[in-house]
Amino acid sequence: MNRLLTGIEGIVSWLGRAAGLLNLLLIAVVVTDVLLRWFFSLTSAWVIEFEWHLFALIFLLGIPYALQQDRHVRVDLFYDSFSARDRAWVNVVGTLVFLLPWAVVLFYTSWHYAAEAWTSGEGSPNPNGIPYFFPIKAVIPLAAALLFLQGIATAWRAARSTSAP
Repeated sequence: MNRLLTGIEGIVSWLGRAAGLLNLLLIAVVVTDVLLRWFFSLTSAWVIEFEWHLFALIFLLGIPYALQQDRHVRVDLFYDSFSARDRAWVNVVGTLVFLLPWAVVLFYTSWHYAAEAWTSGEGSPNPNGIPYFFPIKAVIPLAAALLFLQGIATAWRAARSTSAP
């Protein structure tokens, strides 16, 4: 089981770091777009859509990575004051009751959404926009699946730490 979890976490970690590097590309595209608009009044719909797509990739691939690195947002006033064992129990229960079911729902609904976009060859409605939207929409169920797998790894590791002396 540890080998499987390590493999899952390795994939999530690699994709999370790759998403982090996409920030550099997004910054370069935005700065170039702003400068071209400012100095030459040049812009195009595909550039703006490309910025959105990069942001979507960063966000979608960053969610499982944030969970793995324990960098996600917590809305719990008491969590920090809990013992390590109590925090582990909160992580196990929270993952099993909230995260995993939500990831399943997200995967199920986004799978249909992405499949419909792929089947229709969905592209931009804007003139000179990106001709294909379906590849980016296919990342949504992928991100949900990665979140689910990372959730299992997180819950498993937290459950093991609850039984540690």
